Amino acid sequence: MYVDHAFSISDEDIMMEMPFTESNKQPIKEIALAISLIGFGTLGILIGSLMSYYHIGGDTAHGIFFAILGSILFIPGFYYTRIAYYAYEGYKGFSFSDVPPV
Repeated sequence: MYVDHAFSISDEDIMMEMPFTESNKQPIKEIALAISLIGFGTLGILIGSLMSYYHIGGDTAHGIFFAILGSILFIPGFYYTRIAYYAYEGYKGFSFSDVPPV
C-alpha cells in the first residue's frame, strides 16, 4: 500500500519544525487577572450570601445569583493562582507556561 507522506501531518513533523522551549518567565498580567478573579469572586460570594440572608437589594434570588456569579469567578482564579504559586515555589510538574496567556 502506497502512502504519500507529503500530505500527511503527524506529531513528529510538527515537533521537528519548531524547537520546544519552555519559558519560566513570570506572566505578570495573567497572575494579576487570576488574583483579581479570586478577589471579585470572594466579594461576590460574600455579598450574595448577605443579600440572600438579609434580603438586601431585592428578594433571595438576587443574592443567590450574586453568590453563583462569585463562585464562577472564584474557581478559575483559584486554579490559576495555585498553578502560579506552585511554579513560583518550584514544585515538580508546575511551570509558568501552564498559565494560559491573556
